[in-house]
Amino acid sequence: MTALDSAQLLAELEPTVAANLDRHLATAKEWMPHEYVPWSLGRDFADLGGEAWSVEQSALSPIARTALEVNLLTEDNLPSYHREVERAFGRDSAWGTWVNRWTAEEGRHAFCIRDYLLVTRGVDPDELERARMETMESGYDSGDKPLLNVCAYVSFQELATRVSHRNTGRFTNEPIADKLLTRVAMDENLHMIFYRNIVAAALELAPSQTMRAITEEVVGFQMPGSIIPGFARKAVQMAKAGIYDLRIHHDDIVTPLLRQWRVFELEGLDGDGEQAREELAAAVDALDVQATRFVEQRAEAAAKKAARQAT
Repeated sequence: MTALDSAQLLAELEPTVAANLDRHLATAKEWMPHEYVPWSLGRDFADLGGEAWSVEQSALSPIARTALEVNLLTEDNLPSYHREVERAFGRDSAWGTWVNRWTAEEGRHAFCIRDYLLVTRGVDPDELERARMETMESGYDSGDKPLLNVCAYVSFQELATRVSHRNTGRFTNEPIADKLLTRVAMDENLHMIFYRNIVAAALELAPSQTMRAITEEVVGFQMPGSIIPGFARKAVQMAKAGIYDLRIHHDDIVTPLLRQWRVFELEGLDGDGEQAREELAAAVDALDVQATRFVEQRAEAAAKKAARQAT
């Protein structure tokens, strides 16, 4: 079976994109980021005659601060993400309209989370700004992924971001932060649905080609925030806290999307498509084993810590 090139895929999938753009615009509810920020808590920092930041000013736990920093810095890199999706989707037709709409919606996530953190003095603003500069100077580079790979990746990534925001909000034990991150997560969910539906259409149009793309993105998945300074250490801390870990990634991200796409019941695959599906099944099984091992090790570490504290 001859693979479709990018131009063919863009043309064939454009009606699906147009329909899902209309669906998104009808479903998305207008919201104002400034309404989610407790401005009355704000005050000047040192250079304006106020008080410099210090850790005791933050009502957040250390891990909550870490999770919020990671989530914010991930959102900060929007210019890089815009460049990547525009490269893949183009500026024309419904594809281009979606790129601009998606970018506009994503843009408010970073500045409302930052506003919240600054007015509540939730994190060190100097360290946050230095990390923002370093992250954006590094940029995000997808490696010129093919169109179907981009669509598969953003399906997983948007769902992962939704879950990370939602779990971070709950973990803060702070009602305003929880409300804010719940609202941001709602945007991410609508974005995931858009991309998920494009992949579903692609599976009908080019099943084997799309299966290969899905497999590659599951096997090689990395969050876009992996370029954040100290990301590996911070990701481990978030995993240990249960904000985002391998079990969540398997159970709440990968498995639901594969089930939605019915990848293991799909018919009409060629030899490479069948091979890709076998590789996908093996990768999901391996992820499940890793997730189980991680949860067991985390429980053992918690039990040992509790025992030490008891003595």
